[in-house]
Amino acid sequence: MIRLGLVICLTIYFPVKANAETYATITKITPNYTYSKSYTKEKSCYTVDTPIYGKTLNRVTTGGDVFTGMLLGSLLGKGATGKDKGAAVGAVLGGIIAAEKSTTKTSIIGYEPIRNCEIIQIPETIKTIKNYKIDYEWDNVIGSSYTHNKYHVGQHIPCLLYTSPSPRD
Repeated sequence: MIRLGLVICLTIYFPVKANAETYATITKITPNYTYSKSYTKEKSCYTVDTPIYGKTLNRVTTGGDVFTGMLLGSLLGKGATGKDKGAAVGAVLGGIIAAEKSTTKTSIIGYEPIRNCEIIQIPETIKTIKNYKIDYEWDNVIGSSYTHNKYHVGQHIPCLLYTSPSPRD
């Protein structure tokens, strides 16, 4: 007898819930997106003009250089032989040596096109569907939920409705 009284008391204290499964109609679907970054590798090539170095002969002789060579050559020729013919030969040789004077230097003599390639990473943003927000209606009651299922507008989806008596004052 005590058990029956306890069950009746608990039933009165806690309201009894009834549920029923019915179908609501989807009225709107809104996809929610998430964005992520991805990188693709790509080969990128370009041409660079690389200088080519070489030795160049620089023959820059002035009249003053030739005259100085002749003068020194005549003095040395006269001093070595003691004769005027030696001075004349020395002057000619000094002039020729001065005229042949040249310098070599390293400089750019041209350019060679060199092709360089490298792998570069190109960023791209990827847009993917995270979920769908669906709006639905049942018996003039409007609701919304989030789902991963792909529905279409007008489709009927099962709804589980819970009803309970209003709390007693």
